[in-house]
Amino acid sequence: MPAELKSTSQGATMVLTLSNPEHRNALGPGMYAAGVEALSVAEGSPEVRSVVITGEGSMFCAGGNLQRLQANRQQPPEVQAQSIEGLHSWIEAIRTFPKPVIAAVEGAAAGAGFSLALACDFIVAAQDAVFVMAYSNVALSPDGGASWSLSRSLPRQLVSEMLMAGERMGAERLYSLGMVNRVTAAGGALAEALTLAERLNAKAPNALASIKELMNEAGAASLTAQLGSERDHFVRNLHHANGGIGIAAFLGKQTPRYE
Repeated sequence: MPAELKSTSQGATMVLTLSNPEHRNALGPGMYAAGVEALSVAEGSPEVRSVVITGEGSMFCAGGNLQRLQANRQQPPEVQAQSIEGLHSWIEAIRTFPKPVIAAVEGAAAGAGFSLALACDFIVAAQDAVFVMAYSNVALSPDGGASWSLSRSLPRQLVSEMLMAGERMGAERLYSLGMVNRVTAAGGALAEALTLAERLNAKAPNALASIKELMNEAGAASLTAQLGSERDHFVRNLHHANGGIGIAAFLGKQTPRYE
């Protein structure tokens, strides 16, 4: 079966499933392009309020297809560079997507599969899930924003352990480090991710979009610039229809229904 990115709906949540069973859901250019397209469609759809990314079967993603990478060694370097640009376009699309994105991880998230999970806003993982940045194990260096994501989340020594030593880490350890949000029984990651998505779907979309934008800007902004951005977002959200709905519902001890 060819590699593909399957798209289904669960209520207001779009579920994107990495499907490449012959190669443990390994990624490839077709998936990258499909991922960017799916998020573009979801961004413009008011019916979609969140996205869950998962893998088909008991595996999240093995990362890159090593057979394809070996074949690319016989091609001009530009061939692999173009492929990585496709992956990076998808990573950036996830990061800048104005709605919550949740990774539901069963089995292994390796290499670019781990990078993909790190690009998401939340990670829900099965108790027996394994995360590994396997690049150094095959004489390669990271892609998919792995060095960026990990260096902003963990001390240098832990990042070295992951990237240089290529050590496998379980879901419980990453949970203790604050990199995994929920740990579930094996086979339960997708269900838990969908439950989390339902909670997020009940929030005001404009407020979540503002929060994600502010989080994205915070790492590179000065305190003064970030304070100004927070002010502007707050005022805009206060005067949004959902601001009135939320405040009135809280004061009236009712459940808000946001636009």
